[in-house]
Amino acid sequence: MTGRKVVSSRLLSGGYSNENTLLEMSDGGRLVLRRYLGKNRCAVETALATRLRGIVPVPEVVAASPADGLLLSMFVEGGPVTADAGRSVGETLARIGSVSFGQPGFFGDETLTPDGFEPIGGLDAFVERCLREGNAAGHLTPAEQKALLRYATQVTPELDALRGSDRLVHADYNPKNMLAAAGTIVAVLDWEFAFSSSPLFDVANLMRDPRPPGFTDDFLRGFRDGGGVLPANWRSLSAALDLYSLADFLTRPVEHRYFGKAVTKIRELVR
Repeated sequence: MTGRKVVSSRLLSGGYSNENTLLEMSDGGRLVLRRYLGKNRCAVETALATRLRGIVPVPEVVAASPADGLLLSMFVEGGPVTADAGRSVGETLARIGSVSFGQPGFFGDETLTPDGFEPIGGLDAFVERCLREGNAAGHLTPAEQKALLRYATQVTPELDALRGSDRLVHADYNPKNMLAAAGTIVAVLDWEFAFSSSPLFDVANLMRDPRPPGFTDDFLRGFRDGGGVLPANWRSLSAALDLYSLADFLTRPVEHRYFGKAVTKIRELVR
């Protein structure tokens, strides 16, 4: 960085929890300064960038100050994920899931040691609590809430087969956190929510919203060709896992960007 100066800067769009600023440097290079506005996950994201080098395309870290919540990375040239990137999205997810940690759980610091808390379990109780403590009333009818609880109770035992999974989960794996070029994923961004569990969490996140025709088939082909393994009932298991996120969104303020989407998705699910 010696001799290099910032000649211009601008905020990048797409950041919700944090602030990302593009820095144009005097030598023509471009960097991204990430400022953590909520929970400071700088140490974890920095450690993951190192762990994933050569395995998953992630921006190279130039410098980091976990104490200050600042992360400086190389800017990656790329554009939105298009319909022809399905296979690469699948292959990339398989590579993410190839990283294991010995036990499930959440990362607390730069050691990337899972805390041992099992992310999969008690879905029925979790959904019940979210309905009771959240803002579903007035947005989901009593009948819809009962149907949701009934569904959660039915699928909870099925998820037992996934308990103990210790694979890396991005936890927000969808096109808004990817960059592509010529149908190939060149960067997976925003690892702040990552944890150790089942790759089906990421499959669920990716499949939550409709995808272009042919995308899902290409994704599945790429995932399997990349070494990813899907059980025969992966669709139902993924839908069940996605309920952890959907139910949690019900506890957010009704004006939250995902509250209304969660209500719509839950209605589709219980039908």
